[in-house]
Amino acid sequence: MKISSKFIERSQKIMGFIDTIKARAKADKKTIVLPESEDRRTYEAAAQILKEDLANLIIIGSEEAVKKGSEGLDVSKATIVDPEKNEKTQAYVDKLVELRAKKGMTPEKARETILNDYTYYGVMMVKMGDADGLVSGACHSTANTLRPCLQILKTKPGTKLVSAFFLMVVPDCEYGDDGVFVFGDCGLNQNPNPEELAAIAGSSAESFKLLVQEEPVVAMLSHSTKGSAKHADVDKVVEATRIAKESYPDLKLDGEFQLDAAIVPSVGASKAPGSSVAGKANVLIFPDLDAGNIGYKLTQRLAKAEAYGPVTQGIAKPVNDLSRGCSAEDIVGVVAITAVQCQAE
Repeated sequence: MKISSKFIERSQKIMGFIDTIKARAKADKKTIVLPESEDRRTYEAAAQILKEDLANLIIIGSEEAVKKGSEGLDVSKATIVDPEKNEKTQAYVDKLVELRAKKGMTPEKARETILNDYTYYGVMMVKMGDADGLVSGACHSTANTLRPCLQILKTKPGTKLVSAFFLMVVPDCEYGDDGVFVFGDCGLNQNPNPEELAAIAGSSAESFKLLVQEEPVVAMLSHSTKGSAKHADVDKVVEATRIAKESYPDLKLDGEFQLDAAIVPSVGASKAPGSSVAGKANVLIFPDLDAGNIGYKLTQRLAKAEAYGPVTQGIAKPVNDLSRGCSAEDIVGVVAITAVQCQAE
């Protein structure tokens, strides 16, 4: 069977990016918790992560469950933590009571919570410094993955809200950073107000710089470019742009832009002459979750892009959600990204 040159180029582009992330993860290994010991994909990913030496892994579960779930795979280098037997479990219970006392948390309820929900247990490990980050969500909803993080880890100092982005790698693409973009928010905030949209822009730019290691160029997206349409939705983006410029004066950021004006140089020059961002954006900030979610999935399906995420930003420690349709290879990539985020802590 003949393999097309375009397929090879696309594979090289995608692998080039994720290989860079993996190399950075290996250079300063971090400890990542995988709490979903009931899912076979966890073990498939763990075996690959350990083989590539990307991170130190903690798998939460009983020795019997892990042995059964990992049958045929080598996860021997992972640390297995059984909450029923771990000597630190009581310290986690005590800390959870302390953190949630005003919400009515009792010792009995705390113990029940962390023993029955391993995501809570894993987040407590991160909180107490026994792990650097956590990846979950292969068989849990986003809400069930992120709720413990928001309750226990809280938001990062100086961050106004938690948001989520996708790191998009588009093959055969001259736009963005040679086809690499950050799309935000595509996973969490339904209809952010101007202040929240500005915060998402700041966090997304920071994430782009950390992961791509290039200068972020941020476009605030709309169905209008520089006043070409009048609507309350446009006003929101205009105000968000004003707030973002004021809050992040050193950031290359502008708007409001239609998508083509944001990323296509000729269109940007025509629709927004004089803008240093128009036609050059690599960080795209969508006005609401509908637009962001639709936008990343269109790019993924029609442009054959790789979509890494949703990657969370703004939590005090790196915790990332997975799509329930993820593959083991997706988990490997998100663990590598999480490890790189941990390095910046």
